[in-house]
Amino acid sequence: MVASSPRAADAPLQLDTALALLQQSGVPLPDAPPHSTAQLQQLIDALVELSSRDALTGIANRRSFELALAREVDRVARSGESALLLVADIDRFKRINDSHGHAAGDQVIRAAAAALAGSVRPMDFVARIGGEEFAILLPNCPVAFGPQVAERVRRRAARTAVTTPEGRRIAFTVSIGGAFAPPWVRSTPGLWLDRADQQLYRAKNEGRDRVCIEATATPSVSAQERQLLLAAVPAGADE
Repeated sequence: MVASSPRAADAPLQLDTALALLQQSGVPLPDAPPHSTAQLQQLIDALVELSSRDALTGIANRRSFELALAREVDRVARSGESALLLVADIDRFKRINDSHGHAAGDQVIRAAAAALAGSVRPMDFVARIGGEEFAILLPNCPVAFGPQVAERVRRRAARTAVTTPEGRRIAFTVSIGGAFAPPWVRSTPGLWLDRADQQLYRAKNEGRDRVCIEATATPSVSAQERQLLLAAVPAGADE
């Protein structure tokens, strides 16, 4: 065990800085007595929550998404239950920014986040993973329901519009790509996300404002996934 240095141990906690950060972000401040263990725990919990959220939209950020995706890959490999990953991208977002300004673009991003989050179950995980790109992780989603869910998300976004302070109405659409995690297969978050991204590119190339989901009922297993699967088998197990 490595002992902490006296200088580190004696360093004052930056409570005022942490409290100011929470206040600036609109997060409720701890209500426990100052400098108590309860206050410190509330402060830690609030900072963890703050670090997991996208500052613009309030939904989960990419860091949280990557953790959730890794957990779901592991769960699907162990349980064999179906899980769907959707990636959605606001169509022609650069044109919105160029025509209406970045403040209006931020309005559209917030509206898209709300539309996506309002289209799925409370148990589903919605995150902003890029500038105008979002991801939705749907555990326990049967293959037969995947296209219906994705289409519902697309329609909800297409019915959403924002009005700028100048009174201009901005409508937008999203393109969506989706892929199911291969059940009972030791995969990786990156491989699953790549599959969904490939379908998103297809939706964009086919005209935007549409859904493309991996066609096979049971996703094909890539060469890398086969290597991962075989690597998990003890030597001599197949003899």
